[in-house]
Amino acid sequence: MGAVQRKHAMTTLKGKTLFISGGSRGIGLAIALRAARDGANLVIAAKTTTPQPKLEGTIFTAAEQIRAAGGNALPVACDIRDEAQVIAAVDQAVKEFGGIDICVNNASAISLTPVQATEMKRFDLMMAINTRGTFLVSKTCIPHLKKAQNPHILMMSPPLDMSAKWFAFSTAYTIAKYGMSMCVLGLSGELKKDGIAVNALWPRTTVATAAVGNLLGGDAMMRASRKPDIVADAAHAILTKPSRALTGQFCIDDKILYAEGVRDFDQYRVDPSVPLMPDFFVPESDAPPPGVSVMPMPPLEAMMKTAR
Repeated sequence: MGAVQRKHAMTTLKGKTLFISGGSRGIGLAIALRAARDGANLVIAAKTTTPQPKLEGTIFTAAEQIRAAGGNALPVACDIRDEAQVIAAVDQAVKEFGGIDICVNNASAISLTPVQATEMKRFDLMMAINTRGTFLVSKTCIPHLKKAQNPHILMMSPPLDMSAKWFAFSTAYTIAKYGMSMCVLGLSGELKKDGIAVNALWPRTTVATAAVGNLLGGDAMMRASRKPDIVADAAHAILTKPSRALTGQFCIDDKILYAEGVRDFDQYRVDPSVPLMPDFFVPESDAPPPGVSVMPMPPLEAMMKTAR
């Protein structure tokens, strides 16, 4: 997985400071490692400080990988549901690196259950991490982003496709994820005058992360997925654009990369012999780039039964 093959001169995140929530594994870590290869400063604000049975990686192992990739790392134990912890983490980042250029809201909780099977503590957890946590982390970073030269906020959240099918079998999760995307709408309008870009990024296909492996069908689903590198490369393309030129957009990973000149998407596949599984929330009207084929979305009810 190389860096994005741009039509024009590659820009860089060298020297930039990225505050990433939930960056100890998966897509968040992949975004951090891509920035680290440029020589960026990465603040990994996440809860995991000790290894978990089904979840590899901690803030400390992430920091080791970031430094090995060429970046500077500051691991911070932070529960983004706690306002005091978020304020302390941002203060620590500014003290360590002198400011914040980019805020990546990656932390997310997932529970794919219908209303009757959703415990209220799970509902509260998803709302507190996904929607409220995104709001809080963004709010806390904004004063520092206003001082940055090319400031960006990026939400790892989907397009706002208000189709009943996305709600019917996972109402609580969909509300919580769409809450992140609604923050994009509000903040992009509010911060446009300040030149702070606020965008969302979402994968067209499932991505080979612990969440997919544990929740959506194990090895078979992983083989039908793309590697986190595709989202990381797409994030890099967004975050290196002039902040006043791209804001308020709901971006899909392969479309962003196609516009940047990438044509080899097989490099991102876990198993090129297995058809790609579409991710939730991608509108049917959003066609993949030329040469990219994704299987039709299977019945969501069947997928939810597998997830449960």
